[in-house]
Amino acid sequence: MAKSSSVLIAALRETAGRLGKGATYEWGHMGSCNCGHLAQTITKYSKGQIHGAAMWRYGDWREQLRDYCPLSGMPLDEIIDQMLDMGITRENLAHLETLSHPDITDRLPPHHKHLKHNLRDDVVLYLHTWADLLEVQLLTHTLAAKPLELVEV
Repeated sequence: MAKSSSVLIAALRETAGRLGKGATYEWGHMGSCNCGHLAQTITKYSKGQIHGAAMWRYGDWREQLRDYCPLSGMPLDEIIDQMLDMGITRENLAHLETLSHPDITDRLPPHHKHLKHNLRDDVVLYLHTWADLLEVQLLTHTLAAKPLELVEV
């Protein structure tokens, strides 16, 4: 699972909010799909810039993630680098494209367990659920790291 941080949680929520308010969504477009929208939030690049970067190499996000090399100098690899620097893993991104990470899908409401990867509302729900999961992890880690203070009575 991604490394939980307030910055990543905010990026997930911002992406979900933008999609929920009607931002252009097209699962088959590298800059307007599930990963493309998160990449827009993290990099501040436009959907066109992200799509253009992806066209230097063959394949959708999952294929590009499989072929990713941090030393390649390929434009999409540099975008992926920024996403990885935020604490996301390549596995997280591959699951985002298909809305399928078991840690996230296990937390979905019972009537929404079977998400469709190319439905805007399902992407929004997945992103919010992922952010909620990371928030719990961050809170748990923060509480575990703080020593309890004893108060004398």
